Amino acid sequence: MRTETPTTVRLEDYRPSDHLIDRVELDVHLDPHDTRVTATLALRPNPAGRAGAPLVLDGDDLTLLALELDGQALAPDAVRADASGLTLHRPPQRPFTLRIETRLDPTANTRLMGLYRSNGVYCTQCEADGFRRITYFLDRPDVLSVYTTRIEAQREAAPILLGNGNPVEAGAVPGTDRHYAVWHDPLPKPAYLFALVGGRLDRVAKPFTTMEGRAVEIAVYVEPGKADRAAYALDAVERSMAWDETAFGRAYDLDVFNVVAVSDFNMGAMENKGLNIFNDKYVLASPETATDGDYAAIEAIIAHEYFHNWSGNRVTCRDWFQLCLKEGLTVFRDQEFSSDMRSRAVHRIAEVRNLRARQFPEDAGPLAHPVRPKQYAEINNFYTATVYEKGAEIVRMLRTLIGETAFRAGMDRYFADNDGTAATVEDFLDAFAAVTGRDLSRFAEWYERPGTPRVAVSGTYDPAARTYRLAFRQTRPGAGADAPPLVIPIGLGLVGPDGPLDGPCAERVEDGVFVLETAEDAVTFENVAAEPVPSLFCAFSAPVRVESTLDDDARLILLRHDPDSFNRWEAAQRIALGLMTDQVRGETAGDAGADDFVIALGAFLDAEGLRDPAFAAQVLALPSEGDLADEIGTEIDPDAISSARRHLRRRLGTGLRDRLLSLRAALAEPEGTPFSPDAAAAGRRALRNAALDLIAAADPEAGTVLAQAQIARATNMTDRLAGLATLALLPGEAREAALSAFAERYASEPLVLDKWFAIQAMIPEDGTVARIRRLQGHPAFAHTNPNRVRSLVGSFSLANPTQFNRADGAGYALVAETVLALDGTNPQVAARLMTAFGPWRRLEPVRRAAAETALRRIAATPGLSRDVTDIGTRSLAG
Repeated sequence: MRTETPTTVRLEDYRPSDHLIDRVELDVHLDPHDTRVTATLALRPNPAGRAGAPLVLDGDDLTLLALELDGQALAPDAVRADASGLTLHRPPQRPFTLRIETRLDPTANTRLMGLYRSNGVYCTQCEADGFRRITYFLDRPDVLSVYTTRIEAQREAAPILLGNGNPVEAGAVPGTDRHYAVWHDPLPKPAYLFALVGGRLDRVAKPFTTMEGRAVEIAVYVEPGKADRAAYALDAVERSMAWDETAFGRAYDLDVFNVVAVSDFNMGAMENKGLNIFNDKYVLASPETATDGDYAAIEAIIAHEYFHNWSGNRVTCRDWFQLCLKEGLTVFRDQEFSSDMRSRAVHRIAEVRNLRARQFPEDAGPLAHPVRPKQYAEINNFYTATVYEKGAEIVRMLRTLIGETAFRAGMDRYFADNDGTAATVEDFLDAFAAVTGRDLSRFAEWYERPGTPRVAVSGTYDPAARTYRLAFRQTRPGAGADAPPLVIPIGLGLVGPDGPLDGPCAERVEDGVFVLETAEDAVTFENVAAEPVPSLFCAFSAPVRVESTLDDDARLILLRHDPDSFNRWEAAQRIALGLMTDQVRGETAGDAGADDFVIALGAFLDAEGLRDPAFAAQVLALPSEGDLADEIGTEIDPDAISSARRHLRRRLGTGLRDRLLSLRAALAEPEGTPFSPDAAAAGRRALRNAALDLIAAADPEAGTVLAQAQIARATNMTDRLAGLATLALLPGEAREAALSAFAERYASEPLVLDKWFAIQAMIPEDGTVARIRRLQGHPAFAHTNPNRVRSLVGSFSLANPTQFNRADGAGYALVAETVLALDGTNPQVAARLMTAFGPWRRLEPVRRAAAETALRRIAATPGLSRDVTDIGTRSLAG
């Protein structure tokens, strides 16, 4: 494990590699403990590099067995090699071949980086720098090579052998019980996109013909006995391929596209060229084991990894500072796909919920960084919500600024100009500047600085002139006085007491968008008959915090009449946040101010509950405790926040009880209705379960009866888990009996047991820390499985704010102990758990001190990994 002091890598220090590798031939002899890898590398000096520079190859925990240059052994003084690198002091100043043989132990590789085994299956994870754990290499994304891989293994242990690209040949190894397969990828790629798989796997497949007429075989490989759960993932691949052709003109370029699901995986999935490897939670689905949320996530992540074939693989990143170039862009692409597959309005709301829950706090804490970082100590710690989600929002703003037609032309230009290269953010923006003639240099500022901008908005109506003026002022916390203003697209509309106003117009509003380019500006609408309510940042047109002068009466008008669905939802969220914030601050008593909200929600449910239940479920869901903490900002008391939210849930459950019961009855599926994971059916289940949550909040006894009945009658995991989640919030024998029955029913289903662990980790009661400690000793819990760790300790730290942030520090101590226990075996997962401490400086003093104690305990531990050291250093310095 890498325990050296982290070295800071800076964007300004980038220089091209001194050498290039045109071709790579790998011969991998798989063995559980003694895998041999022979790499034959065709190298040459890079004309853009330093002439005469030594050849420095990366390595990590490698054992070198043999080394030859152009078929000859090297003199001892010509090379220096150890477990962490190989240096050829005087490489030839011409093309040459290097043959390197290394030995690996895949079974002992608990870091799950490089080549490892998961439930007996050999697999790889090479992004960002895992290939150096397989062989010595120029392990950087701007070195692109053509790969041919021969994989050999015992046939009985690994009858399936998969690699990048297209299959070339396969056969038995004479005189042995082993066999081999050869794969060739004709398209140059960086080492992080290398992959191989070997093991006993079941397979489902279907043909696909691209718009260019290429016949492609799509296949999904899963652990034996799970093929019946791969159909939805297979269908999602096919739909992704067809959609990318229509939406972006991108066709697939190989003869096969393989997806492999494994149980032990640090990430969600990996876009290796032609061989995507997935955490099995994002592939396996059946009505009995997967929720509607699981189906939606499978669809989105399958699409995300496939879309990387162009935005990430065919056009890759010059360096890891450009990570947003592939991830932010591809998140935007998968969001658009999911919006087309499901409800665009509902999906947009879900995207913003996620952004506000994960990225906004990150941008306000010690781990804040620009979308394109300027430096890093450990690149694994920069696979963040800022790079992914905020990066996607920047792409979305670009489309809003230039329009959909120009955006598509710019994307075509980007792919055409940069195909087969390692590109930068500048290359991306240059493509759009070229097709629009627009200077995007100021827009590029979005990539360069951390922090969430704030935009203050005030409106003034002049009845005599029949005009309405909206004034905007943008600020950038922490950016400094010399920071230039951002280019911010603001979606705008005007709404009256009876509906949207179509008559008013403003010269500087085009297609409903006003562009704020200076620190302060204003826009004036003409021909406004009466004072309107502004609909601001329609569809969340920019990732900013909006400070407006709207009161709740105005927001109720938006909730009733705004044609922008996002802002209808936002109006309800803002009202709820105001009510809860007032209670936390002691500025209101009891139910004051909530009556109008209950009445408005009742009217909304009458109008929308049956017409659009998925949207209604979103409106009915209150802001989270995290949202409320973010709204309050400083001196956060999680107990007071939880109390305020529970109070409003009870108030809504009481005031809406009859409507909620009626909706549950009206939305119930007739007995015998086959399960469907489609958006319409999922929306009906979502509203029924949102209603159950509020009923139980107001009347625990009635909620218990309803939840027990729902579990007993459930024909799918969505309804069964919702019933269990409701009972989990209601202490008593019914809860413990339901948890026990659930565990017994799904004892042989690891992904379902993850849900069981997570539900218990999120119980907001004082006994939860002790419960988690008991569960860590459960036979089904394993620190070696990232999904299991995330389900228990991750769910606790990220989704149970009262217990993680206990005033006595017990929650912090639990997570700190887990981080330290994991760091020696899987530092990536340990570091991810540690990010839960991010907002610690915004807590009230007692909790702040307890959190700091836990952080310093971790930081003071000798021998920490670079991953955890980096998070600890930045958390304490912020």
